[in-house]
Amino acid sequence: MTLIGLTGGVATGKSTVAAMFARCGAVVIDADVLARQVVEPGKPAWREIVKRFGKEILNADRTIDRHRLGAIVFRSPAKRTQLERIIHPRVAREQQRLAREATRKNPHAVVMYDVPLLFEAGIDKRVDITIVVTADRETQVARLKKRNGLSRAEALRRIKSQMPISQKRRLADYVIDGTNKRTGLFRQVKALYNLWQSTKSRHDRC
Repeated sequence: MTLIGLTGGVATGKSTVAAMFARCGAVVIDADVLARQVVEPGKPAWREIVKRFGKEILNADRTIDRHRLGAIVFRSPAKRTQLERIIHPRVAREQQRLAREATRKNPHAVVMYDVPLLFEAGIDKRVDITIVVTADRETQVARLKKRNGLSRAEALRRIKSQMPISQKRRLADYVIDGTNKRTGLFRQVKALYNLWQSTKSRHDRC
């Protein structure tokens, strides 16, 4: 198994790149999806979050209002740390379980962790290869305003709450420019995937 850690800044195009790797045949494990699953109503993480941040963060159906919770934690590093300590260990356990499952099905699988906090949480130490998807700040702001309905100030707060892209670039094994056109992005993804599959059969290549 080849274990890849995929990360980037918020709104840099990481999810688009992950989908392209999946199209090539990689098994993509999305940390954001797992994070939503572990906080479903009634689960232990959900109970801890409600206890810590109050019932005001809940929607009418008892699910967590991610926008409301995000507005709280992105204003306070201490509260963000509290939230991460509740969610991250549970997500990590589920990631590892899914990776083992993928390996049992195909010992030669390319398994990719799509993780926003790859370096911040030390997950890079558990993978074979790291990839960072980048974008300039103005592109990030524009995407967050369009995608999430954030003001410029809110978008910048979210961007600045993460490790700077420049630092992630220095730590990464590979860097992909998330502002490239989709055809160019896919060519780069395909080349990397085929590089990792170079010792395997042509059937496994993208």
